[in-house]
Amino acid sequence: MKLVLAIILIVAAAVVFGVVGFILGGVHRKRVAEAAIGSATEEANRIVSQAVSEAESKKKEAILEAKDEIHKQRNDLEREIKERRNEVQKQERRLVQKEENLDRKSDNLEKKEETLNKKIKEAENKLTEVETLKKSQFDMLEKISGFTAEQAKEFLIKNLEGELTHEKALKILEIEQQTKDDAEKIARDIITSAIQRCAADHAAEATVSVVALPNDEMKGRIIGREGRNIRTLETITGVDLIIDDTPEAITVSSFDPVRREIARLTLEKLITDGRIHPTRIEEMYEKSKREVEQSIKQAGDRAVIDAGVNGLHGELVKLIGRLKYRTSYGQNVLNHSLEVSYIAGLMAAEIGADVKLAKRAGLLHDIGKALDHQLDGSHIELGVEYAKKYKENDAVVHAIHAHHGDVEAKTVVACLVQAADAISAARPGARRENVQNYIKRLEKLEEIATSFNGVEKSFAIQAGREVRIMVKPDVISDDQMILVARDIVKKIEDELEYPGQIKVNIIRESRACDYAK
Repeated sequence: MKLVLAIILIVAAAVVFGVVGFILGGVHRKRVAEAAIGSATEEANRIVSQAVSEAESKKKEAILEAKDEIHKQRNDLEREIKERRNEVQKQERRLVQKEENLDRKSDNLEKKEETLNKKIKEAENKLTEVETLKKSQFDMLEKISGFTAEQAKEFLIKNLEGELTHEKALKILEIEQQTKDDAEKIARDIITSAIQRCAADHAAEATVSVVALPNDEMKGRIIGREGRNIRTLETITGVDLIIDDTPEAITVSSFDPVRREIARLTLEKLITDGRIHPTRIEEMYEKSKREVEQSIKQAGDRAVIDAGVNGLHGELVKLIGRLKYRTSYGQNVLNHSLEVSYIAGLMAAEIGADVKLAKRAGLLHDIGKALDHQLDGSHIELGVEYAKKYKENDAVVHAIHAHHGDVEAKTVVACLVQAADAISAARPGARRENVQNYIKRLEKLEEIATSFNGVEKSFAIQAGREVRIMVKPDVISDDQMILVARDIVKKIEDELEYPGQIKVNIIRESRACDYAK
């Protein structure tokens, strides 16, 4: 119990002491806090006083700086105003000077205008005097010369025309000669080189369809009883058989050379076999037809290989083979096409053009001649049509179209094919023509020459390769001869078709004749 009381007392004492300590600690803290607050207040008052002092100092500095800036700007403004005032004064002085100069110039212009007016009046007076003098001189000239002004003009114009004609003729002659010399030299080198390298036959090929008979008795067997054999032959082959008094020969006539060749082979086989009747004729015809077709294909293939042309359509190759049985003025068209291909290729090599394209165009240029008897149109139109049909090169088509001048040659290859075609056709012995066409061509040539005013006579010589024209000396002068020759040449080119070239030779002769009595 005592122990409990002791503990209670101890606890109570501890509580009392704790309360007292807390109270004393609070009082102490209050005193410490009050002391701290007092010192903080003093510090704050000191900071505020310092801040106010600094603010007053900065305010004074700012005011001073502002005053300095205002003073500086005022000085700058006054200086700028002064400069502008000086510039304005200078401009005013310049304007005044310009006004004074303008006044002086105006005065000078007025004086010059007065002087000019005086000179104009003087010039007008002098012009009037000149016109009067000129008129009097013209009147005097008319009296002296006996010509009026219009007559004198006509006389001068006539003399001038004569001089101009002379000068024009000389100039044309000079230019023509120079151009001809240059062109001939270059062309001669190219063509000579090409022809030297191309070996061709120099004789025209004569295509005849005459079948030889072992004896005249064979004619009767070919005719047959009541003519049935010959009728069968003509019906199947589509040709006409001419059996006349010619010994041991029958002539085969047809516009189609392939039909004529088939008929010729059929006749030869029948004559060799000896059995001639309608059934045998049909058998031999079919056999000959197959042989000719095979020959056409072989000729086309051989021509393509010889020309060195690749990639041709099969139908075009067959058409080339058919040219073997076509002739033009006695010249075999297949040989002609190969010759043109060779020459065009050689000339292309000489001038650096496309050799393969030139050979191809040369080989195909007359392809339309294989179709003349089957379709309507010229061989040029047919050749162009079939070349396009089988997808030939545009340059080749153009060369076919232009090789006779139907259209203007626009490519080098077309020009080469034109030249090669003319060379092949015009070389000696290449072609022949019948007498009627030959005579007509010569007559037409002379007719064109005599159609010009002042032409007295004309003579076509050297197989139509030259025409000599006699002109009237009192109608055509020496200078006019050159112009007339050009006009005749142009008309010949427009109206005539001919191989090679035609020389126009004009002759003017003046003679004086008198009699001694």
